Amino acid sequence: MKKLVTILSFIIVIVLVFDILYAFNIIPHKKYQDSDFNIKTYISNVDKDNDGLDDASDIIKSVKEYLKTKPQYQSKYYASGYPDDNYGVCTDVVAFGLLGAGYDLKELVNADILNNRDKYNIEVVDKNIDFRRVNNLKIYFDNHALSLTTSLKDYAAWQSGDIVVFKKHIGIISDHRNKDGIPFVFHHASKNQRSYEEDILKESNIVGHYRIS
Repeated sequence: MKKLVTILSFIIVIVLVFDILYAFNIIPHKKYQDSDFNIKTYISNVDKDNDGLDDASDIIKSVKEYLKTKPQYQSKYYASGYPDDNYGVCTDVVAFGLLGAGYDLKELVNADILNNRDKYNIEVVDKNIDFRRVNNLKIYFDNHALSLTTSLKDYAAWQSGDIVVFKKHIGIISDHRNKDGIPFVFHHASKNQRSYEEDILKESNIVGHYRIS
């Protein structure tokens, strides 16, 4: 009997460890496509940069190209605005993703701040850094993007290329989903992050869900 209890305890510990490692994305999650859930993939009717690729597809393509450079996590100021070395933060995933699709957030956010100073809590405007702050991006998207559901129950409403804003973080919705249909997120959160594409959507932390076009 004592041996059985020991074995059961060991099994319970193994299961708990597995669950923890899985929850923190240390154990990779299997990836599924929209087609696995009979979800129609959203295709934008806008091609901002006229490159023959719709905005939603273009954003995903640009995000993947940026993340292929394997940026290291570090917050720095750049006179050019956009990081010009191998460093970056969460907002840069969004900025480079949209830039490749024809949306220059550096200029767009700066123009919106100048036209709506009452909406932004900024004492000194600096367009080289303002577009790289999560709070500013949320305000900008509130003003200029389509605001969508933040509920994960309607997981089909979450489409690749969408922007998700968390309480202190931001990312781009991936073209992959988990076993429950919840999409993965392209993001950059820390120096210890194992992958730039992770299963991290947590409804309690989501404060915004947007589509640029």
